[in-house]
Amino acid sequence: MICALPVASEHARICGQCMQKAPPFSRVITYGLYEGVLAQAIHQFKFHRIRRLSKPLGNLLLHLDIPHADGIIPVPLSKKGLIARGFNQSLLISHVIAKHTGITLCMDFLFKTKDTAPQIGLSARERLSNLKNAFEVHGNLKDLRVLLVDDVITTGATVRECSKMLMKAGAQEVIVLALARAPLL
Repeated sequence: MICALPVASEHARICGQCMQKAPPFSRVITYGLYEGVLAQAIHQFKFHRIRRLSKPLGNLLLHLDIPHADGIIPVPLSKKGLIARGFNQSLLISHVIAKHTGITLCMDFLFKTKDTAPQIGLSARERLSNLKNAFEVHGNLKDLRVLLVDDVITTGATVRECSKMLMKAGAQEVIVLALARAPLL
């Protein structure tokens, strides 16, 4: 119920990972699992650069119970990553959410300042190490409740690192909103 990792029992409320070390975010809200048609749509959006999928994918999140927040912060890409992809998929999804909820889109707080190796193919431990000190916050988030938006959560390393930095900058609470959660194998 915290990180949205599917658990083995319907009676389990917290996964083993969150029990061992509480994440810096209060919870993760996802539309679904990263599989089937949802995974295909996200893959087309990100890797085949079909930007027009941002609106229907963002609209999926509007079906969720999105909590009140002071701002929406998309997970950023590094400059190099942004140039390579041509757009930030989390930002495009965030635009849809902000437009329909009235929550302010905050693009000038969280930055990815370090180019990192692609996360695909890395273990959970390698992903955390890869992202260490990769993000910076510019500005004061004192007492703000923020929605951190990402497309897919695999191990949670990215949203953990981003949330850690947002909390260090004074955020009262970070709630993660994502299209999909990949089940750990």
